[in-house]
Amino acid sequence: MLTHAEENYLKIIYHLSLTEEEGISTNAIAHKIDAKASSVTDMIKKLDEKELVTHERYKGVSITEKGLHTAKMIIRKHRLWEVFLVDKLHFNWDEVHDVAEELEHIKSEKLINGLDAFLGYPKEDPHGDPIPNAQGEMIVRDKELLTEAEINQEYMCVGVKDTSPAFLQYLDRQKIALGTKFKVLDHENFDHSVTILHRENELTLSKVVAQNLFVKKI
Repeated sequence: MLTHAEENYLKIIYHLSLTEEEGISTNAIAHKIDAKASSVTDMIKKLDEKELVTHERYKGVSITEKGLHTAKMIIRKHRLWEVFLVDKLHFNWDEVHDVAEELEHIKSEKLINGLDAFLGYPKEDPHGDPIPNAQGEMIVRDKELLTEAEINQEYMCVGVKDTSPAFLQYLDRQKIALGTKFKVLDHENFDHSVTILHRENELTLSKVVAQNLFVKKI
């Protein structure tokens, strides 16, 4: 049985492992979780003892197969709760993350599997992120950032990289959500903004927005 803190650390290590080919440094973990390096070192020792990660000096932290499955089950709970909050309780997509952060620590596997069935076995959460099934398998959709999109091509919004309330509220004001379709008109070399044709109106999105919006060519 893991503590809430251990689960939070393991989830952070999992996400960092997706982009780190080598071992993950304790400094990277400390920066991500906003903790002192000494606190991170103590937690890594606990996770190592539980065979969830391995830590070698000068090589960093690596997640084990056991740790990988455990992390996916935490993420599964988080994303299923987000779907429940949006689809059944009518929360906005910018309101669900913090609530799901609390609900993801519920230990009942029967409850989560029942929730999955009740929701119709969703494959993605309200932000477009894939939901692992009970075996830890998940379907990853082909997607690219809007910054990489081709001019004069039509795209559909399929996810967001930034799930902060401020960013999601900005998208709401621009009438952009999952499933929104638009045409890319131009990439501005000076500030890397992207101009799109959306609802018959031209809209210029900043670099910050474009590099946090996942799209798929249609």
